[in-house]
Amino acid sequence: MLKSVMCGSLRQESVGQRVTLAGWVNRRRDHGGIVFIDLRDRAGIVQVVFNQQENPVVFEMASRCRSEFVLQVEGVVRARPAELVNPNLPTGAIEVVAD
Repeated sequence: MLKSVMCGSLRQESVGQRVTLAGWVNRRRDHGGIVFIDLRDRAGIVQVVFNQQENPVVFEMASRCRSEFVLQVEGVVRARPAELVNPNLPTGAIEVVAD
């Protein structure tokens, strides 16, 4: 299966779900040990988290990604901490932890 859900369709109700996403790297941010990728498809954007401590292999792959790379990502949807919610995005209350 290429994907189980569209990037832009994930919401707070999706927390805890295991999902497969496919889309383009809109933006990548490296915070030293954690890489954040904003993954987009035609439905919108969702933040995907790659943690070096939790999965070094996946983290290394994410570290090499650049804008417009096409990715397929599997992971679990989790709620973002209240102080990190992005009110400018429909998916701003959640993120996907890649594994």
